[in-house]
Amino acid sequence: MTDPLSAFTALPPDWRAWVRDNLARACLPADMVDSMVRSGQYSAEAARAAIAQAPGCPAGAFAAAPAQPYIDTGAAAPDGPGGRAVELLFALRDPAVVLLGGVLDDAECAALRQHCDGRYSRSTVTAEDDGASAVHQGRTSDMAFIARGDCAVADRVERRLAALAHWPVERGEPFQLQRYGIGNEYRAHFDWLNPDAAGHRAHLARGGQRLATFILYLSEVEQGGATVFPKLGLEVFPRKGSALFFLNTDAAGRPDPRTLHAGAPVLAGCKVIANKWLRAGDY
Repeated sequence: MTDPLSAFTALPPDWRAWVRDNLARACLPADMVDSMVRSGQYSAEAARAAIAQAPGCPAGAFAAAPAQPYIDTGAAAPDGPGGRAVELLFALRDPAVVLLGGVLDDAECAALRQHCDGRYSRSTVTAEDDGASAVHQGRTSDMAFIARGDCAVADRVERRLAALAHWPVERGEPFQLQRYGIGNEYRAHFDWLNPDAAGHRAHLARGGQRLATFILYLSEVEQGGATVFPKLGLEVFPRKGSALFFLNTDAAGRPDPRTLHAGAPVLAGCKVIANKWLRAGDY
């Protein structure tokens, strides 16, 4: 009789422990497959078979591609709550990158900026080794957060984004505002969390992977400050009230290296944006 756990039990002890530990941390099985493949020791088919048979693996983990947020680019004017129409400015299909105009009006942009006046501190990044927030020379902006329920305008905009992305409000991180003065930038980086990094695994356990990103442009910028995708040859210039949406993962839910992006230096004026990251589960 065939051992029902043969693919899992055939793994070396260190790999079995790794699989158990990552499932216990609620890491996505698809991310784990990607890590095993990148090690050069396993094919995707062998990795999926072993993980699917491991104790603690969710039933049907590989039955279908995971659901993802999406913007309905087939609609001339995607709707937010209350039938608010926004303008579809451009859409790249693979990877999905969508620019929407008129997502916020001038009053909403001003209200979000004013709410964070006096709250800014130097921006940080999440360290891969221990998960701590750390100042990094590649990110020279200032940041502030708006917790859910802390600002009525932010809550209204959050519901609008959830409707546009067909994704529950509960699966979004709080708004993170970023303020860039002259010369400030954020060098090329990924928004997805690295399942191979110990410091990121703790964040993955709280809501899963960052599947998608919204960048809301809350101010006009005189010169510079574009959002740049170097692997796609794409630059998006800030326009107040518009929103940039892009997926961070591929159709299988794995981190997509093509989503490398940067905030180019501001050359004149001040850029203020609000980031909203959409998670795989409730955050």
